[in-house]
Amino acid sequence: MAELDWTLIAGLASVVAASGVVAGFLAGLFGIGGGAILVPVFFFAFGVAGIDDAVRMHLAIGTSLAIIVPTSLRSFSAHYKKGAVAMDVFKSFIIWVPIGVLLGTLVIASISSTELRVVFAGIATIVGLRLIFHRESWQLGSDIPTGPIRWIAGVVIGALSMLMGIGGGVLNNTFMTLYGRSIHQAVATSAGTGVLISVPGLFGAIWAGWGQAGLPPFSTGYVNWIGVALIIPITLYMAPLGANVAHRLKKRHLEVGFGVFLLIVAARFVYSVT
Repeated sequence: MAELDWTLIAGLASVVAASGVVAGFLAGLFGIGGGAILVPVFFFAFGVAGIDDAVRMHLAIGTSLAIIVPTSLRSFSAHYKKGAVAMDVFKSFIIWVPIGVLLGTLVIASISSTELRVVFAGIATIVGLRLIFHRESWQLGSDIPTGPIRWIAGVVIGALSMLMGIGGGVLNNTFMTLYGRSIHQAVATSAGTGVLISVPGLFGAIWAGWGQAGLPPFSTGYVNWIGVALIIPITLYMAPLGANVAHRLKKRHLEVGFGVFLLIVAARFVYSVT
């Protein structure tokens, strides 16, 4: 077994811990606990720690998904006990969302870090613009269609979420509210969607990165366990602080703020590949 580079490990741990403070605060501020914040934070933290650029984006996505597993399970359990989950939507996603995750895994295993950043930037730009210019009157229908449209939506949500390393909340919330479901029901159901994405996504990230060169110590495929171990407690501590600030702001201000955050991240990713 190769000797561990403890200087690299210490540097990685310190950078990830510092980035966890930022990620936790932003998660609490914007009410988003998933990879839309964690992935860019991890990406730039891994860069500061000197991780090979060829695996940096993949590693950020895989590590983010690993963190989302326990948080989504806990969140889904709480929402389910309160009867807030739209079980008709959740049950119809049980097969189709994981199929999307599988497709996303195959893409991650076959494209470069640069291409993955472009994909993240493209999706983040669309979501960011939607948040900034969103109007409550924007609806595609009075209720979510059944059959093929819902199945296709599940596959798309699963695939795009895997490619971004997110729990699917932003995408599923958009889908459900565009078809007349309340934001509270959408958020509760998205917790369940997060389980359907993060669990197979975790194993997909491990498989896709198995044996890859350039991975830092304590990584299994594209999942770095130093990041997982440090981020979870730090974000749990910092999130309430961000939430306290959020309660002083209007919902619309938070939507615009998160939209601007996504556009800045997208621009930074595009700049990094030029």
